[in-house]
Amino acid sequence: MNIDGGITFLPTADIEATDHFYRVICGLDLVQDQGVCRIYRVCDNCYFGFCGHIAPSTEPEKVMLTVVTNDVDEWHQRLVKLGVETDGLPRNNERFDIYHFFANDPNGYRLEVQRFGNPNWSIGTL
Repeated sequence: MNIDGGITFLPTADIEATDHFYRVICGLDLVQDQGVCRIYRVCDNCYFGFCGHIAPSTEPEKVMLTVVTNDVDEWHQRLVKLGVETDGLPRNNERFDIYHFFANDPNGYRLEVQRFGNPNWSIGTL
C-alpha cells in the first residue's frame, strides 16, 4: 500500500486568527481554502488542517504540533519578533535527544519547533 501524504486536522473556533498564525507568522503555504477548513503545507506531503465546523477542543493544551527543522533558532527569532510568546530560548532535551522550544497557537495548541540530535532519526529502526 502506498501513502502519498498526511494531513492532521484540528478544530478551530477562529479560522482567521489560525490562518494569520500559520500563514503569516509561521510562513506556511495555504494550499487549500475550503471555507470552513484551511490546509497548510508543513513540508512536501505533510500538512496541518484547521476546521471551523468542528467543536473546539476543551483541552487544546494536550495537542502538540511539531515542526522538525535544522533552523530552530531562526524559527524562535521569527516567532518572538512577530510577537509570539514562547516558553523560553531553544534548548537541549537530553531525554529525547532534541533541541527545541514551544509556543502556543491561537487555539491553545502547543507548537513545538525541534531538531533531532541524530540527523538520521527518520531512518531508525523499531
